[in-house]
Amino acid sequence: MPSGLTLLGMARGEDDRPQYLALRDQIASAIELGKLAAGARLPSERQLQTDTGTARGTIREALSQLEAEGLIYRRDRSGWYVSPPPVTYDPTRWTGFMAYVVEQHRVPGTQALSIEGVAAPSGVADIFRVAPGTPLHLVTRRRSIDGRAVLIERIMVDPALAPGLERHDLNGSLTRILGSEYGLQVARNRVDMRPCALTTTIAELLGVKPGTPGLLVVRTSLAADGRVVEYDHEYWRHDAIRVHIDLDIRA
Repeated sequence: MPSGLTLLGMARGEDDRPQYLALRDQIASAIELGKLAAGARLPSERQLQTDTGTARGTIREALSQLEAEGLIYRRDRSGWYVSPPPVTYDPTRWTGFMAYVVEQHRVPGTQALSIEGVAAPSGVADIFRVAPGTPLHLVTRRRSIDGRAVLIERIMVDPALAPGLERHDLNGSLTRILGSEYGLQVARNRVDMRPCALTTTIAELLGVKPGTPGLLVVRTSLAADGRVVEYDHEYWRHDAIRVHIDLDIRA
């Protein structure tokens, strides 16, 4: 067992808290005090059960609570780990993923999974100001921070504006490709965010359980003339991102 959890000879009904909260508080305290570092592996559920004398269901309830708070995460067939610090995202700035991750002294990564042609459904057609059924590029990519997959993005681009996009290396900055190769410069962004549960397809690509909490960021990037450059759905692990906005109310 990691030394940071040697205090777990507790949660045996020594106070009035429910047992799962007592265990949750002990692990959260160990993380806060640095006794459990980011990336550290927690003892197995069986080991926690042995060390604390707590029922397996109670342990799972405590771990689920910590996961919901973004303090720990599960790796498939590997166990529970302390979550790394989230990256800070400011939706009022137009800075690409690669740039703002590097700014925070982290290591970004991008893996293009597919690019395909799809027929625009009516809602998307309205956004692009094209007829329903108009062909669009759909790019699916997995993005990582420090080697850990944190989001899946599904980006739609009008092939009339970016013909032959599939011939480019999409493992880097798509914004740079659209700007340098097609003259499409982003002048304005519309950003919507809402919590979501990661669906089976997205969860499998991120290596998490279906239904894991997530954050959906929907971004519409527009050129100065109003043309849509990108329409992007980003499905984030909820523990990987922190939204921060600094507003000057004197303006």
